[in-house]
Amino acid sequence: MDEDFGPITGAWDYGSLPPNVVVGEGCWLERRDSFDRFRSHQQPGLVMGDRVRVYTWTTFNVEPSGVVTIGCDSVLVGAVLMCADRIAIGERVVVSYNVTIADSDFHPIDPDLRRQDAVANSPAGDRSRRPPLVTRPVVIEDDVWIGIGAIVLKGVRIGRGARIGPGAVATRDVPPHTTVSGNPARECPPGEGLP
Repeated sequence: MDEDFGPITGAWDYGSLPPNVVVGEGCWLERRDSFDRFRSHQQPGLVMGDRVRVYTWTTFNVEPSGVVTIGCDSVLVGAVLMCADRIAIGERVVVSYNVTIADSDFHPIDPDLRRQDAVANSPAGDRSRRPPLVTRPVVIEDDVWIGIGAIVLKGVRIGRGARIGPGAVATRDVPPHTTVSGNPARECPPGEGLP
């Protein structure tokens, strides 16, 4: 059996990535499929610092206007990045499995605009008639840990050294060196860590 497992084991040609993807020294990208929904037209659209590790199931869902940066020595273990504007991840950040980071709702909240958006996105619709997306950058500072299944929503800044518990939904800024959990995410009382 002569099968090529490179595209799913990290042994593939990173030069096949779009030219606006910058990969630092010593990076390891497990699957080429992580970039199937990368559509950024920005220069650059994605920058990975040195020694970034991107494990299977991670998805870079980046719109034409989106820019993602990931600092040195960070690890993504199956995260979903949904970017229409800007997502900035610092250095030494660990983003666990099934974490979603989104800088937009990707649809209007207002019911009338939501209806207009649905019609424009329909098979017979005109996508140029979509209402504008509301976006706000997401910033995750250095040394942050984000647990399994957490969600970080648009406009949130997570301070240096913060810990986001598994399944937490971060809807507002998290101060540095704070541990939060729950939906919506709230600071854990002193002496109570993550589960």
